[in-house]
Amino acid sequence: MSAAVSETRELYSLLIPLREERLLVPRICVAEVIAFVETQSVIGDDVPDWYLGTIEWNGRALPVISFDGTRTEDLPAKRRGRTRIVVFHGITGKLKGHYGILTQGFPQLVRVNRDVLTLDTERPIPEGRPALCRVRMIHEFPLIPDVERLEEMVASVQKRA
Repeated sequence: MSAAVSETRELYSLLIPLREERLLVPRICVAEVIAFVETQSVIGDDVPDWYLGTIEWNGRALPVISFDGTRTEDLPAKRRGRTRIVVFHGITGKLKGHYGILTQGFPQLVRVNRDVLTLDTERPIPEGRPALCRVRMIHEFPLIPDVERLEEMVASVQKRA
C-alpha cells in the first residue's frame, strides 16, 4: 500500500466554546486568541445587540461580535473571568482585516480527520444562526460557522456606523 493511500489527512482545528454551543473552525482561520477587553460601543438605533463594538488590536480597530447574540431571541453572552476574544482573519474580502468573536473560555486545539468527524442531521441548527451545519465529532456536536455570512453581517454594521 502506498504512503499516500495509508496517510490519514488531518486538519488542525479549534473548538471554540460559546455559552451553549461550540464552533469548529480550521486553525488557519484564527489569527490570535486574546484576553477580553471592554469594547467601545457603537451608538445607533440600528446597531444589533450581537455587534459589541470595537477594541484596539495591533494598532487597528477590531470589530467584536457575540455569536451567541446572532439569534434575535438571545442576548450576547455575559463576560466572565475566562472570556476571550478569538481574532479571525477576514477571508472573503467583505471586511478589511480582522474581526473578533467573544468566547466563553479557551479554544481547544483538536485534530480532525474523517474518522472522527461526521455530519449531524439530528440536531437542528438554531434558527438565525450564521452556521453552515452541525457536525458530530466523537462526543461533541459543534457548529461550523458561515464565515461569509458573519463577515457580511459585520460589514453591514460597519457601513451604517
